[in-house]
Amino acid sequence: MNSENDPGVPIGKTVVLAEPRSFCAGVRRAIGIVEAALERFGPPIYVRNQIVHNHHVVRALEQRDVHFVSSTEEVPRGAVCVLSAHGVSPAVREAAAARDLRVIDATCPLVSKVHQQVIRAARDDRTVLLVGHMEHEEVEGTYGEAPDRTIVVSTVDEVRQLDLPEDTPVTYVTQTTLSIDDTREIVDAIADRFTDMTGPGTDDICYASQNRQNAVKALAQRTDVVLIVGSENSSNTVRMVEVAQQAGVRSYLVPDVEDLDESWLHGATSVGVSAGASAPEFLVEQLLDRLAELGLDRLEVEVTGSEADITFGLPSAVGGTEPVADTGEQNTGESS
Repeated sequence: MNSENDPGVPIGKTVVLAEPRSFCAGVRRAIGIVEAALERFGPPIYVRNQIVHNHHVVRALEQRDVHFVSSTEEVPRGAVCVLSAHGVSPAVREAAAARDLRVIDATCPLVSKVHQQVIRAARDDRTVLLVGHMEHEEVEGTYGEAPDRTIVVSTVDEVRQLDLPEDTPVTYVTQTTLSIDDTREIVDAIADRFTDMTGPGTDDICYASQNRQNAVKALAQRTDVVLIVGSENSSNTVRMVEVAQQAGVRSYLVPDVEDLDESWLHGATSVGVSAGASAPEFLVEQLLDRLAELGLDRLEVEVTGSEADITFGLPSAVGGTEPVADTGEQNTGESS
């Protein structure tokens, strides 16, 4: 499409850039663990599943002799194996131990917190209602902590249809990368359905997911179109697109700048831009450059919060001191 001759592409209009956006502390930690493992042990390094859900990150690490596998059975006996940021079940850890793998855990501390909640609830003979999507790696790992006592629910209707007495002791936990609003509706349905319900002291939705969703809501208030940078298999990124759409604004996922469809900009006088917690910032910069070429050459920044003080240490297995902050206190805004 020739933007110079297309009246649908705005000329001299505004891009509003969300802050915060892109990498969160959990993603930076996970990538840092793989890089530190390469330096400490040398290649090859094996990672169970994608370290984070972004194909650019994965491709760059593959070029450094990092091998991403779907099962520990694919890892040579005794090799270094990093567990992805999304967490794994005890069965995966047992399988890794059986192969004498040198395991390095890159699970996001906020995900680990949810695992501990499930373990405690199961120990107290409570039924765990895990709000999330069973096909997601994070939910698979969390569910695996207590499969005999855990039920995955993803909608209000599924909660209402549970074949359990109303006085069943239930504890709910949630996938960290969900939409805040959708999760709230499901938790409300659980509270309506059961008389003995407990949940986390703070929301499980991670600070990064919350912050990025809040920023997208702010973008939706002042732009005609919202573009979210990130991969299709990134749950928190897809939720950001949905949040903007639910706010009544056209919103699209942009995995790469080449995926930008100029027709999306028809009639827009301002375009909002953000990125999921696993999307590198250089992808945002490429998109901004392309939008400027199309006439969207005025840039404003919408600041809705700060994450500058949130960091997670590296584990001792790669030479770190692992001074992980109290995730209960930090979980007041988003996730990766």
